Amino acid sequence: MIYRILAVLTIIAVIVASIFLSRQQGAAPAAATVQANSWDEGYSAQNARLVQTGTDGLPLYTLNAATIRQLPNEDQVQLTQVQMSFRDANGSPWTATSDSGVLEQSADRVHLAGNVHISGTMGSTAGDAQIFTARLAVDLRTDVVNTKDPVQMLWSGRQLSSTGLVANLKDHRVELESAVHGTY
Repeated sequence: MIYRILAVLTIIAVIVASIFLSRQQGAAPAAATVQANSWDEGYSAQNARLVQTGTDGLPLYTLNAATIRQLPNEDQVQLTQVQMSFRDANGSPWTATSDSGVLEQSADRVHLAGNVHISGTMGSTAGDAQIFTARLAVDLRTDVVNTKDPVQMLWSGRQLSSTGLVANLKDHRVELESAVHGTY
């Protein structure tokens, strides 16, 4: 008799469990909440080359970097181990190297930092020029490079130094701002 009561209780327990489970499966699934980022993550690349072209399709400048990382919320692209080449308005080639750099989102200015070296030709009669400094901004729209930091410049075989420099590559004009030393 005890076996019959135990068997009936087991059957009732199975029925109750099946009803309970069928109600849970029939319930609407909970809505998953996906929260979108309020910022764009941008892009990054290693051993990358970035080429900005003009309306004619020809390169305005080329940036080679160990890493390129876009920071869209800051409107800039960060660069490491930068090698840059560009042509001034007269078609003269220029090269620049630095430990790091920042390209503005508008792609009009590049800010170079750490062991900056830039070289090119300042017109057919002015000769080759090399600039060494810690930081330098290159305005690719106006062909002007400038810095407020100490600068060493080799121009046509002569050495000049100053604190601060503005060089208009298009007009082949260099302004040394203060503490100027050297002979030309």
